[in-house]
Amino acid sequence: MKKIILSFVFIWFFIGSLAHFIFTGSEAKIIPDYIPWHIADVYVSGFLEMLGALGLLSKKTRPYAGFGLFCLTIAVTPANVYMAMHTSIYPDIAPWILNARLVFQLIFLWMISWSSEIRWRLH
Repeated sequence: MKKIILSFVFIWFFIGSLAHFIFTGSEAKIIPDYIPWHIADVYVSGFLEMLGALGLLSKKTRPYAGFGLFCLTIAVTPANVYMAMHTSIYPDIAPWILNARLVFQLIFLWMISWSSEIRWRLH
């Protein structure tokens, strides 16, 4: 089961990272106005998503990549909350999907942590 979830996490972030470079403008629109440098944010987060996804492929780097992806997922939470609070800006996405995405994000954080075997103890 862990391999299946790890594969899902890898695919999610790898394909998601590509979307940052292919659909940069669309990705930038979901960033709240109070966060500066939307285009740069999209490129940086896309690069970090790809780096993290690739890091999941090696057992040696997996916990570190998982930790980075966990933190990145938390960092993009304002964009997801912004979308859920401003559904009229995204008429092509049903409001329930935007709200369900926030719930999924909590489950996804667990999936990242468990499948990548993040070591939460500080030594």
